[in-house]
Amino acid sequence: MTGLGANGREADEDDGRDPGRRSTAFKTVGLLLAGILTLGVAAAGWVYWHLNDNIKSVDIDSALGDNRPPRAMTTPAPSASESPLPTGSLNILVLGSDSRSGEENRELGGGSSTGARSDTAMVVHIDAGRTEATVVSIPRDTLVTRPSCPLPSGGSTEVSYNSMFNSAYSIGGPVCAVKTVESLTDIRMDHYIEIDFSGFAKLVDALGGVTVTTDEDIDDEDSHLTLEAGTHHLDGEQALALARTRHGIGDGSDLGRIGLQQTLVKALLDQMSATSLLTDPTRLYRVADAVTAGLTTDTGLDSLTELVSLGRSLSGLTSDAVRTVMMPVVPAPSDRNRVVAEEPEAGELWESLR
Repeated sequence: MTGLGANGREADEDDGRDPGRRSTAFKTVGLLLAGILTLGVAAAGWVYWHLNDNIKSVDIDSALGDNRPPRAMTTPAPSASESPLPTGSLNILVLGSDSRSGEENRELGGGSSTGARSDTAMVVHIDAGRTEATVVSIPRDTLVTRPSCPLPSGGSTEVSYNSMFNSAYSIGGPVCAVKTVESLTDIRMDHYIEIDFSGFAKLVDALGGVTVTTDEDIDDEDSHLTLEAGTHHLDGEQALALARTRHGIGDGSDLGRIGLQQTLVKALLDQMSATSLLTDPTRLYRVADAVTAGLTTDTGLDSLTELVSLGRSLSGLTSDAVRTVMMPVVPAPSDRNRVVAEEPEAGELWESLR
């Protein structure tokens, strides 16, 4: 049945137009819309592939085998009517690497592409329910017993006593870093996340910068950062410099830098919460691209799907519910420029996170 036009005539006969031509026009528009939708799906597919391909990973579980601390008790699997997102506790070793591989990293950190170290080390413990977390910083100058670690080329390293904590990464990479932390804490690291200089700076820039407050003036020739005490909005390069600053604050040791890093972590969480990423697809893509481009994870987090699932499970976590502490340390008897874990306080801290 044909409809009537505005002047009462049958629409198909309006102005003598051929119904076949109108049908063809509708088909053409339909094909164009289908093409646009197809391009949209293809673009989404390309974005997923690109972000997924950014992520580098290390198979830590296979390298370390079963000779590790036990996993934390997990919550029962949710029923079909409950949220499928995981809710159990997690322990994640997060490293900031001073790797100089790539031109951008060399510009930000200088040096050669070999001998990378763990410039920053944090054990992130997420409580069951995933609404509270504790971030424990491990000073890189801590003297530890570095266990024997498997090497990618085969064989293994020797056990080393009174070694600098950050030597584990430079000697045996992420696998040795994880094994050393597990030996130090007797806590199983469920995941490993490493971000390099360039990735961190790009993340801060993609978020529109980060606002931090410093309690004292900073003038560090090594990190090239000069700031007066007070509140500042930093871009990515400045935020990276703040994370690396140790001279010109406190006693010039790694302990003063840890305080700045913990301030920066909370400021970044606040910035992420304040940024409407879901309503700004362009910025969301820039943030995701920045995060994944500088990221190395264990194989349990080496896909965009797994990272998104982890992120969604932490959606109820705010900066106010994140406690930042440093592993209790005292000057090392053998070298006053180094530190060792203070006992029993350090052991009690790790025990509280198991």
